[in-house]
Amino acid sequence: MKTAQAPPLPDELERLLRRMRWPYIRRAAPDICATARAQRWDPAELLRVLIVEEVNGRDIATRRMRRHAAGFPAGKTFESWREADSSIPQPTQQALMTLEWIGRAENLAICGPSGTGKTHFCEALGAAVIEKGMRVAWFSLESLTATVGRAKVDASVQRVVARICRADLIVIDDIGMLPSGQDAAEAFYRVIDAAYEKRSVALTSNLHPAGFDTIMPKTLATAAVDRFLHHAHLVLTEGGSLRLAEATAGKGVKPLV
Repeated sequence: MKTAQAPPLPDELERLLRRMRWPYIRRAAPDICATARAQRWDPAELLRVLIVEEVNGRDIATRRMRRHAAGFPAGKTFESWREADSSIPQPTQQALMTLEWIGRAENLAICGPSGTGKTHFCEALGAAVIEKGMRVAWFSLESLTATVGRAKVDASVQRVVARICRADLIVIDDIGMLPSGQDAAEAFYRVIDAAYEKRSVALTSNLHPAGFDTIMPKTLATAAVDRFLHHAHLVLTEGGSLRLAEATAGKGVKPLV
């Protein structure tokens, strides 16, 4: 049995809603107005429900836009995070998941061997940050270097770094996987310096930050790490690769037959 379709909005009201750019009210209004008539809602209740519909729709659209703008590598969240399998102490995980450290503009370094969940945990934190209505900017050291390098061409480095630092959380992933030269060290320093005591920066690396001077010029590395560690939580992961363990157990792919 088909449900009776709610009558469309009058043409003038449709035009007004389009002009005001209230797409979520416009989409939901026929059904909501029909329900209001049937249930004899107070006019204030009808107005409240319509405004809530618009606010919720805009919030969802904003989160979707921010997830896209963040540049996450895989879109992982805490729904796929296996807390018990991580070598990060569970109290530490829970404390970081509150995101209170981001409100204090504190930093986070997750260091340890490849495959121990560093990127997954950071990406899940980033997704949670966006769900809380904040912004995230995600880079590898290579992509950050390229972004700042392009800005040098038109002398817009300061503007680009300022734009990066509008994010509430800046993530630089997998530092130390590849050798880094002067350009990478400069890009890293510029962001760390601009974010210092203003924005949170999260790093993942197979190296302790104190060892970054082994992969990039010492002067810039030392200055950047000094600022970063001043207000930083240092988390060390250990053990074998979770990816390799899954692959060895035959869980890395679905069986072909």
